[in-house]
Amino acid sequence: MSRINSLHDLENLRSKIQGNEGERSKPLITICNGTGCHASGCVEVTEAIRQEIATQNLTDKINIKTTGCHGFCERGPIVIIQPGDIFYQKVEVKDIPQIIKHTVIDGRIIDRLLYVDPASGRKYIHPAEIPFYKRQKRIIFGNNGEIDPRNIEDYIVLGGYSALAKVLSYWTPQQTIEEIRRSGLRGRGGGGFSTGQKWQSCHDAPGEPKYVIANCDEGDPGVYSNRSLLEGNPHSVLEGLIICAHAIGSHEGYIYVRNEYPLAVENATIAIEQARQLGLLGENILGSGFDFIVHINRGGGAFVCGESTALMASLEGKTGEPRAKYTHTAEKGLWDKPSNLNNVETLANVPLIINKGADWFNTIGTEGSKGTKIFSLVGKVNNTGLVEIPMGMTLRQVIYDIGGGIKDGKKFKGVQTGGPSGGVIPESMLDMPVDFDELSKAGSMMGSGGMIVMDEDTCMVDTAKYFLTFLEEESCGKCVPCREGIKRMRQILNNITEGKGEQGDIELLQRLSATLQDCSLCALGKTAPNPVLSTIRYFRDEYEAHIKEKKCPAGVCKTLIQYYIKEDKCPGCRLCEKACPVEAITFTGKKKPVALDQSKCIKCGICKDVCKLGAVGIR
Repeated sequence: MSRINSLHDLENLRSKIQGNEGERSKPLITICNGTGCHASGCVEVTEAIRQEIATQNLTDKINIKTTGCHGFCERGPIVIIQPGDIFYQKVEVKDIPQIIKHTVIDGRIIDRLLYVDPASGRKYIHPAEIPFYKRQKRIIFGNNGEIDPRNIEDYIVLGGYSALAKVLSYWTPQQTIEEIRRSGLRGRGGGGFSTGQKWQSCHDAPGEPKYVIANCDEGDPGVYSNRSLLEGNPHSVLEGLIICAHAIGSHEGYIYVRNEYPLAVENATIAIEQARQLGLLGENILGSGFDFIVHINRGGGAFVCGESTALMASLEGKTGEPRAKYTHTAEKGLWDKPSNLNNVETLANVPLIINKGADWFNTIGTEGSKGTKIFSLVGKVNNTGLVEIPMGMTLRQVIYDIGGGIKDGKKFKGVQTGGPSGGVIPESMLDMPVDFDELSKAGSMMGSGGMIVMDEDTCMVDTAKYFLTFLEEESCGKCVPCREGIKRMRQILNNITEGKGEQGDIELLQRLSATLQDCSLCALGKTAPNPVLSTIRYFRDEYEAHIKEKKCPAGVCKTLIQYYIKEDKCPGCRLCEKACPVEAITFTGKKKPVALDQSKCIKCGICKDVCKLGAVGIR
């Protein structure tokens, strides 16, 4: 491809790609090649499709495209056949010959590969009809399933880089900033700060050079939306970053990616090189006279490096520790120069806002939270994966309409939003709209988009301990409130779950939480108490049961529970006896169980797992 030197050249290239009717008229097989589908065997499936097509001499008649993550990760590998928009899930290598013959060639549907809704039992052929997709609003993530992230032409044909061309050709930096400010776009990385205001501050700050940084550190347990977005549509992030750079007057930028995201690094590297070759990066971009280069920096995996000052310290080659924000990074950030840091999802919104306008973006969401948000919906829910919802959709709609409800027909208990520093929201608040302000009022946060669903078998004290343990390990240790406060809170929670809790422990946890919130250096310490405070606020009775009665109502904390055999339900199949690793269960005769010897029992729970009749209980 030759270099593009103007908006006219870009439109000509787009028309040329779109005009290739011969290629577009061929049947198309798209295979999800996101990280989730990699774990399910999509590489082998893709190769099997190529081999089968070659074997049948159909290479020139059928097109194959590998795409990024489609979001429905638990159903991978996902294969979609065009024409027909036929959605096949959990595809295996052995299925490929039948897919080629029956569907691609003959146009017939293979029922066993269709998605079956767990609630209704209905089979769906088209992805747009599947409840998981139907109730989303995929303005950012939707293109992941349409484009090959390693082919810039796929992005261009869908309108890619037209926003950049528009800005460079017709707008001043101040006009760009004003459009982003009017849109109401807020940071998607956790802080929720006004993007337009942040850009304005960096634009106005004295000093050269200025830097722009895309944050794809994303260290929250169970959260992978940033990774999948950068893997599946790296040009959307790159275009947003270049527009940001032009707006604030920067000529050098960075994409900070966790080293644990090799596919995101690889696809972003390819995207940068392709954009450079086309003249969309580097010197004199689109003939505008604007110069900009981008580097990729691999983070070492420290959770605290998601914080702006710690991330910039890491970029400088220093230990990833935060610093006090007496001066904002917009004024003195990377190498003490004005620096603008945005989450990759924030940047992916920018081209859409430029192309469709701030007024269009304002029609989506709530008064204080505009647009959509991508969440990692995981936990005890039927449909797990990445979901993009309009701000203001209720938790109930997300968990039941998109997520398909709670697994195994169990009762919903709580949902934690915002990653390890978020809070747990109870059933009584399921109709709460999801946006920055409402989540904050409930004692939680938007964070980078974690949404962990919990059922009746979840112990909330143990849950709080789990997240405090994670935060204790990830604290950089620079400030005393965070270093010692989280450790002490975790010790108290550990004592409570082991039956060593004392009267006053709950109040002590609340006092320690206040100290962390008031005195910690960065957001890790300030928000660390959220899991504890929210579970105390909504599930205080569980804490009191652990402390006063020395019982775990959910049957999770091993020290506080006992397994026993329910003689009236036991059929004498002896599965529990055979499964027990310490021979704690014994039988006499053919059916009557003697007992479960508590002195031998190690509380592994295997006996309960193997018994399908509910004859093993917990007390």
